[in-house]
This record gives sequence, structure tokens and C-alpha cells, in this order.
Amino acid sequence: MKKYENLIYITGDTHGDLSRFKKAKRLKKGDFLIICGDFGFIWDGSKKEKRLLKRLGKKKYHILFVDGIHENFNELSSYPEEEWNGGRSRRISGNLRYLMRGEVFTLGKKRILTFGGGHIDTSAPETNDQPSELPPEIQKESEYRNGLRALAEHNGSVDYIVSHEAPSKIAEFLELPNSDKSRVNAYLDILGESCSFERWFFGYHHINRVVTSKYYALFDRIMRADDIIKANN
Repeated sequence: MKKYENLIYITGDTHGDLSRFKKAKRLKKGDFLIICGDFGFIWDGSKKEKRLLKRLGKKKYHILFVDGIHENFNELSSYPEEEWNGGRSRRISGNLRYLMRGEVFTLGKKRILTFGGGHIDTSAPETNDQPSELPPEIQKESEYRNGLRALAEHNGSVDYIVSHEAPSKIAEFLELPNSDKSRVNAYLDILGESCSFERWFFGYHHINRVVTSKYYALFDRIMRADDIIKANN
């Protein structure tokens, strides 16, 4: 009997919405579900929140996420950092894990480069999910360097890239109202030009769209990473 090969699935921002996981019924034990930022379940550190995170960590599949811009970074950084499948991560609970910026993880036979975070527009009105104390640019120089270092260690080749924001050339192509060009968008351009990759997934724009055969904007859809879908743009 052929051994089952665990699959990788990708989805967009969850913002603390449990209903997203109702769409993950097809995932089997040991599969991977990667969330493209704004996870939203780590916010106030309450007992209720801890119980919910423990519940998510008991899923039969792995729940992995990069950070977005609407996160409680202080609370997120309180979880222990550890190496996992080749990259640095923070284990939240059981099979629930945060994938840190500029790391390469090996999931099954695939290598995934992760770079969460983004640019926060401090001129925009404050909302309940946008902490005002965060600086406009939440990436650190060390994280920018780390992404390029990780790529060099893997000979400039990965299978998938997962980020919150999109490279600036893709954001401009989408021509959406929130397609701002910032330093992180420009860095993602450099990152993409520094390596070969099969597909790039991002969640910032809150749309489900195949931009090209290599770039995928995701929101509430759960997509198998190796699905063959024609571009609709």
C-alpha cells in the first residue's frame, strides 16, 4: 500500500474567525494548513483565549501561520522560540505554530520560505484590531537579512513563498485601493528576484484571486498548494 504523503494547504487572513476551520474538513492527519497573516487568535492572553488555542492545537493537522499587521506582537513573542523542520518558529500549542520571518521550512518534500508582517498606515483611523502603539514599519533589518541568508543556504531555490503582503509589482498589478507600496513590498520584490520558486501566496488584500500561474491572493478560500488553477487576471 502506498504511504500517504501529507499535503500542504494555504488560506488567507483568519482574524480570529473559527468558521474558517469548518472548510478544512478534507485535511487529513499530519497535513499542513498555512495562514497568510492576521491570524487573530492571539490577542489578549486571557484564559478563554488560551483554551481556544489549546483546542486549535489539538487538530489532527498542523495549523501554521505567518504574522500580518493586526497582531498582538507582545503576546506572540511570549511563546517559546524553537527550531522546527529547518526554520525558527514559536510553538503556540500542540500542532499550532507561528512561522517566523525570513525562514525556510521543509514540509514533506516541499521547502517554504516565510515572511510575515507588513506596513501599517498610521494615518488611517484607528480600529479595534490595529494597535496604535505599533511603528509604521514592523520589520527589523535582521529579518530582511535573514530572508536572504536563508535563501542562500538553500541555493536560492524554494518551492513556495508565503507572506502577508505581496511584492510591489504584484500589488501594483492588482490596482486595489489598499495596494500601497512600502519598504516591505520592495523587499519582497528583491526576495522574489533572489530565488527560483513555484508559487507565492499572500493574504493582505482579502481577495481570492489567481494573479498569475505563480502568484495567488487568498482570503477565505482554502487552497491545496499544488492545485493547478488557471490565472483569472
